[in-house]
Amino acid sequence: MNPIFLSIILVPVVEIYVLIKVGSGIGAITTILLIFITAIIGIYYAKYEGLNTLRSGFVQLNKNEIPAFEVMSGAAIAFAALLLIVPGFVTDLIGFLLIFPPSRKILFKKFSKKADKNKFKKNNFIDGEFEDIEDDNDRKI
Repeated sequence: MNPIFLSIILVPVVEIYVLIKVGSGIGAITTILLIFITAIIGIYYAKYEGLNTLRSGFVQLNKNEIPAFEVMSGAAIAFAALLLIVPGFVTDLIGFLLIFPPSRKILFKKFSKKADKNKFKKNNFIDGEFEDIEDDNDRKI
């Protein structure tokens, strides 16, 4: 089964389950307030980290270096902000992990190692030599 399709189905189910468990433990109003508070704090911190990443990217550009980490961080922060807007505690947890720089670096290292392994596995090319032979009968325009 497609992992994206599976996550579209499983994420809301897990979120509803966690919301019911937390709501039965601390109350419905407190749970709703907690969801709003985590969203507000998360969006504020995402804005702060996004501006820091943008500033760091400009510093890299001024040094004539490619800001690859900053571009990946910006995309991760944008995705984290989206996860923090979605109501739920599991998506908030994942969003906060993506926003904090130390956990983001750990995730990037883990995914870059996987990408490097896959890069060496895929060798879809044929090595060969060729020689250009000109024929006098060829039409030349």
